[in-house]
Amino acid sequence: MNKIEHIGIAVKDMEQSKALYALLLGTEPYKQEVVESENVLTTFFKTGESKIELLSATNQNSVIAKFIEKRGEGIHHIAFDTKDIYSEIKRLEASGFQMIHPEPKPGADNKLIAFLHPKSTCGVLVELCMDMG
Repeated sequence: MNKIEHIGIAVKDMEQSKALYALLLGTEPYKQEVVESENVLTTFFKTGESKIELLSATNQNSVIAKFIEKRGEGIHHIAFDTKDIYSEIKRLEASGFQMIHPEPKPGADNKLIAFLHPKSTCGVLVELCMDMG
């Protein structure tokens, strides 16, 4: 893994949270998009070499809606950049990590993504991501 690519933060109100983080970070978001397959609205901020991703539910079936209902707003996941997500998944599975997504899938910000189960990462949801090119 190359670096921390971004930290995902689950929020209830995207507009309010977007304004708060713009003020906190001193910059406006560079991208906002909906990931239909996950029922999630994402907003990205750049901060140094990393990013902050705000995530809000587009409906009650969203994993973000369920996360907020169970745990409240806050850090949802940490994402690591990888040059080859396929070999990284194989390496991690061979090392005993449990994958939520054994095959990468398209995610936000033009990335292929795959999540590791928090049970195998000390309770932290870990995302692998790779530029789709």
